[in-house]
Amino acid sequence: MRLGGISLRSAAVKRLCVAAMLMFFAGALSAAPVRVVATFSVLGDMVSVIGGENVEVVTLVGPETDSHGFEPTARENRMLAQAQVLVSNGLGFEGWLPRLVKASGFDGLEIVASKGVEPRLLASHDDGHNHDGHDHGDNGDVDPHAWQDLANGMQYARNIANGLARIDPAHRAKYQERARVYIEEMQKLHDEIKGQLEAIPEQRRRVVTAHDAFGYFGQAYGVTFIPIAGISSDAEPSAREMAEIIRLIRESNGVALFDENATGASRILEQIARDTGLKVGGVLYSDTLASVDQPAGTYLGMFKWNAGRVLFSIKP
Repeated sequence: MRLGGISLRSAAVKRLCVAAMLMFFAGALSAAPVRVVATFSVLGDMVSVIGGENVEVVTLVGPETDSHGFEPTARENRMLAQAQVLVSNGLGFEGWLPRLVKASGFDGLEIVASKGVEPRLLASHDDGHNHDGHDHGDNGDVDPHAWQDLANGMQYARNIANGLARIDPAHRAKYQERARVYIEEMQKLHDEIKGQLEAIPEQRRRVVTAHDAFGYFGQAYGVTFIPIAGISSDAEPSAREMAEIIRLIRESNGVALFDENATGASRILEQIARDTGLKVGGVLYSDTLASVDQPAGTYLGMFKWNAGRVLFSIKP
C-alpha cells in the first residue's frame, strides 16, 4: 500500500529500526558503570564492594597516604570534573573538598557517607589547637573518624547503596543486595570484636596512640585510647612537653603503645616506650587503608588488623 508516494510498509520498518536503535543505545548507557570519586581509601573500598561491576571508582587520597596534609592538584580536579557521583565522609574530615568541588565544576550527586551517625566530640583543650590534624570547618570539635565503629560503617554502607540506587535505579536491587551482605559481615565482625575485648579486664583496655583517631572504636568496644596529640599540639614535642606526656601516660595506666601508619611518629613513640616501659603493639590504621595486597587493605581487613593488634597487646 502506498500513500502520497510513500510506502507505509517502508515507513513502519524505518520506525522499528529507529526504535531498536534507541533501545540499543539506552541499554548501552544503562550498562555503562557509574563514574564515582571517593575522597579517601576507606570510602573507595566501600563503594567498590557495594557498587561491584556497576561502578567505576577512583579515590582522591589513596592507600598509605596521609589524609591530613592532602592538597588537591589539577589531576584531582579533572577526576572530579568527570565524575557522576562524589562520596565524601563529611564531619569536617575533608576540609579541602569545598574548594575542589568549586574548582572542578562538579555538579553530580554527592553522597555524604556519615549522614545519620551520632558524632563524637573531641576532647576540649585550652590551647585552641586542632589536635587530630583535620580542618573541621563549621563542625568545631566533632571527631570525623566515624568509620572506626563498625555500627557506623553499616550506616555508611546504607548511605552509599541508597545514593548509588538513586543515580542508577536500574541496578538498585544489586546495590541493596551487596550492601545487605556487606552489613551482615560488618555485624558479625562487630559482635566478635566486642565479645573478645569485653573478656579482657577493663583496667587493661588502655592504649596510647599518636593522635585522637580511635575514639569511636574506644566507645564501641570498651577501649580507652590515650592520644599523644591530645597532650601535645606539636608533631615534635619539646623536652618539657615530652616529660608531661610521660607523666600523664604513667598516671593513665596505659598498657600498650601504637604507631599509626601515616603519622611518622615512630621516633617519639620509641622514646615513650623506653621511658614508660609500655609494650609496643605495632601499627594501627586510622585514616587510610594499607595497600590492596596487605591484610589491612580493605575496610573489614583494617578492622580485623586493628582489633587483633590491640587484643594481642593488652591480653594479661
